[in-house]
Amino acid sequence: MDVLCQEIVLTVAEVPPNQPLKTIFLGGGTPSLLSVKQLEQIFTTITKYFAIASHAEISLEANPGTVSLETLRGYRSLGVNRISLGSQAFQQELLDVCGRGHSVAEIYESVDMIQKVGFTNFSLDLISGLPHQTMTDWQNSLAKAIALQPTHLSVYDLTIEEGTAFGKRYQAGEQPLPTEDHSVAMYIAAHELLPAAGYEHYEISNYAQSGFQAQHNLTYWHNQPFYGLGMGATSYIHRQRIDRPRKMREYLDAIAKWQASDLGFTAPVIDDREELIDTLMQGLRLMEGLSFKTLQLNYGIELCDRALQLLHPYQAKNWVKLVEQSDDLRITLIPPDGWLFSNIIIADLYENL
Repeated sequence: MDVLCQEIVLTVAEVPPNQPLKTIFLGGGTPSLLSVKQLEQIFTTITKYFAIASHAEISLEANPGTVSLETLRGYRSLGVNRISLGSQAFQQELLDVCGRGHSVAEIYESVDMIQKVGFTNFSLDLISGLPHQTMTDWQNSLAKAIALQPTHLSVYDLTIEEGTAFGKRYQAGEQPLPTEDHSVAMYIAAHELLPAAGYEHYEISNYAQSGFQAQHNLTYWHNQPFYGLGMGATSYIHRQRIDRPRKMREYLDAIAKWQASDLGFTAPVIDDREELIDTLMQGLRLMEGLSFKTLQLNYGIELCDRALQLLHPYQAKNWVKLVEQSDDLRITLIPPDGWLFSNIIIADLYENL
C-alpha cells in the first residue's frame, strides 16, 4: 500500500491531471481482499493529489465470499458506488472445476448484502465455454443472473492461458471443453436472452440496463487517456503506454528507482498509424461504432481511406455496416457475426495498415 501510494504521488508530479477524474476502477485481481483501512489509504492519497468529478463512477471488483456488510458499508463510505462481482457460473460443479474459491450460495449472499447496503449499481461476470458446461447450464446461469437484477452483465468466453495450471489441465479444442460451435451457440444465446430481459448489448462482451454502461471501460473502448497505477497496471497518457512490472519485487524496485532518478514515464510516443489501429480495435467493439469523419480529422484522410478499403470485403460478408449520416459515415460491426469474427477483421487491419 505504501509503495502504491508513493507511485500515485510520483505519477501526479510527473504527469499532472488536466481535469477531474471521471472514473476510478479498483481491479486487476481481488481488491475486496484488502481491508477497508487499506483501501482508505489509497483513497486518501488519490483525493489529496487528484480532483474527482462530482458524479464520478467509482468501481470495485469483488469475489463472492470476500465481502461482508461491514466491508461493503466501508466501501460506500469511501465513495465506491459500483461493485463488479465475479460470479462466473451458477453451478457448483462448474465453479469447482475451474478453481473458483466461492460457492453458488455465496453469490446470492453477496448480492443480498450489496443491495442491503444500498449499492444501486452492480455488475455480474459470467463465463461461457467452461469445462463440462452445457447449453442448459449456460441458459440457467443467464436466467439466474437476470433474476438478481444487476444493472450490468459482463459475459466472457473462457480463455485458456498457456503456462497456468488451468491451461495445463485443459487444452483448447479437447474435451471436456465445449466445441467452438457450442461456444458460438452460447454467445448467441446471451445475445438473444439478455436484450429480451432489458439489457442493451452495447459492447462485444457487455450488457447494461439503460444508463448503466461501464463508464470506466468506455474510456478504454474510446481509446481515451487514463492513469494505470499498481503492479501490472498500464497507463495511456500523452500517446504513451507505460507498463508497470507484473512481479512484486520488480514493481517495488521500479518505484524505488523512479523515486531516486525521476524517470518514470519513459516510453515511445505512439504514431498516428498505431493509434488509428488501437482506436479501430477498441471502437469496433462497441455497438455505437466509430465516426469516419472523426477518424479522418485525427489521423488524416489517406490512412483512414486505406482502413475503409480494408473493411469493404467484410461489408459484403454482412459483418461490417457503413451508414451515411449527413456529412459523416458510421462504421459498426453487425452482431452477432461481426462480433464473433471481429478478431479476423482486427487482424486484417493490423497487418495491412
